[in-house]
Amino acid sequence: MVFKNSLSKEVLLKYYVKVETNKQYYAGVEEIARRGIRIQSIICDGRKGLFQIFGTIPVQMCQFHLTSNPKLEASKELRMLSLRITKMTKKEFVFELDKWNEKWADFLKERSVSATTGKSFYTHKTLRSACFSLKRNMPWLFTFEEFPELMIPNTTNALDGLFSNLKNKLRNHNGLSIERKKKFIDGFFKA
Repeated sequence: MVFKNSLSKEVLLKYYVKVETNKQYYAGVEEIARRGIRIQSIICDGRKGLFQIFGTIPVQMCQFHLTSNPKLEASKELRMLSLRITKMTKKEFVFELDKWNEKWADFLKERSVSATTGKSFYTHKTLRSACFSLKRNMPWLFTFEEFPELMIPNTTNALDGLFSNLKNKLRNHNGLSIERKKKFIDGFFKA
């Protein structure tokens, strides 16, 4: 896990973890604050329950972690809308999402019946989930608009780019042991 200052581009903190948890995110933010660094905002990927744990610190959900590889026409349209989110204001995006919801309302309500249990279920569960995810996360998708003075990025692209660079460099050193990889990574983040 890496915590980076989006303005200075400095890596503030790094943890080696098997799986990211909200508890680890919270501990990282607490550690950064303990070091005397004032945290004015947090930009992160979407994780259930993560956005609420930081109290009054403004949280921006990365706008690029919303899409998948859809097959249905309704899913393709929602994906295209999601891909345009970084170029839209909240007002524009909400308007377009509402239009999409109106157009596909009946489709989203379609139900199927299980041949084995006889119980009905929503036919397009994944699409419904994606739509509800956008609605549920709306309070954190446009935080950057609410606090323009903080210059909050709307994506984690700067950090994602750093990880891509690290992965490329590690690929050139495939035979390293775990301990040597950690030393390499430590040096990479100090550079």
